[in-house]
Amino acid sequence: MEDHLFDIEKAQKLLPDLERWLQTAIHARKLICEIESEYTALVKRIFLMGGKMVDVSHFAERRKEKETSEAVFQDAMQSIHECGCVVKDLEVGLIDFPCRMGDKEVYLCWKLGEPTIRYWHSMEDGFSGRKLIDEKFVAKAKRSPFV
Repeated sequence: MEDHLFDIEKAQKLLPDLERWLQTAIHARKLICEIESEYTALVKRIFLMGGKMVDVSHFAERRKEKETSEAVFQDAMQSIHECGCVVKDLEVGLIDFPCRMGDKEVYLCWKLGEPTIRYWHSMEDGFSGRKLIDEKFVAKAKRSPFV
């Protein structure tokens, strides 16, 4: 974790990129799920009907769309992880930033749609233990060495 420690300013600067990567990943994942549901429904209809004529060109195109979406999803997630962030919940766009507060390792916490990073939590507490970043937190974090 020491490789990617954030202070509030460093984390805040990443938000525009993170927002773009998260939206890309969420959209790609949604498309992947839609195509998988379409495949599942087709297989079910074939099974129930004892066979069915299949529009092969349509499903070949959908397979290409799925493969493209999987690559886009992987690229977006890799970009997020490479900058040192931790995706906690892709459904809501929840991201944690490893941070040091005094001698403790904690997470700065941001959710897609929030205008700034305003929360932090201990590694044990998670999202349910989010606390507002206040002067006390900032003072302790400023005294911490960043890598």
